[in-house]
Amino acid sequence: MAFKKLLASLGAGGASVETVLTEENVVPGGVVQGEVRIQGGSVDQRIEGLSVGLQARVEVEGGDYETKQDIEFVKQRIGGEYEVKAGAVHVVPFGLEIPWETPVTSIGGHRMRGMDIGVRTELAIARAVDAGDLDPVTVHPLPAQQAIIDAFGQLGFRFKSADMERGHIRGTRQKLPFYQEIEFFPPERYRGLNQVELSFVADEREMDVVLEMDKKPGLFTEGSDSFKAFRVGHHDFASTDWVAYLNQWLADVGGRRNWF
Repeated sequence: MAFKKLLASLGAGGASVETVLTEENVVPGGVVQGEVRIQGGSVDQRIEGLSVGLQARVEVEGGDYETKQDIEFVKQRIGGEYEVKAGAVHVVPFGLEIPWETPVTSIGGHRMRGMDIGVRTELAIARAVDAGDLDPVTVHPLPAQQAIIDAFGQLGFRFKSADMERGHIRGTRQKLPFYQEIEFFPPERYRGLNQVELSFVADEREMDVVLEMDKKPGLFTEGSDSFKAFRVGHHDFASTDWVAYLNQWLADVGGRRNWF
């Protein structure tokens, strides 16, 4: 399915730009393919540069408040200087690599609210820069990520929300300036829990999985939220029974603290 966004016309009678994604569905480590079509206006114009990039809208904490910030975390120049003749059409294909750390935006075929990631096209002409609308991409989980998400579902956890936060998760392989948290509501049998938060930080070989067990207020006299971090290979994840693994972790922590 192609996404077609007409970007702002660059001045009266100037060139217009259209970005078309030939496939919006990708996975971390994949490539989003598309092309930029520049339609010449009523006069010849000099194009000084053309680039595409990936942009995410992330949360930034500042004291007692949160703000949203657009972060371009990949940028690729796809065209140098050239002249677009009046009325001519210039087509520039591109393949934009999706970093392995890129947050997922869809689970089980459902796009998660607030996961705004897409391709941004930037055209420089006559010493002015026009940044067009965001062409959304749908980032699906890697098989190893899906296996862990599915395990939470089989244990009775329900998806609550997801967000992208500026900052770093200590002790992980994170390189991007932001990370994702996927939050789940627990089933009734884990009555001492408020929610569980899940983060993935992947590279081409494996990924760090970070879990945060958020307790309900007023139930405990000591301790803070419980964390667990472990590594999972992209090619050997299927050798682990993730339902049993996660249930054992929950039972161990809950039993020690008399949660359940």
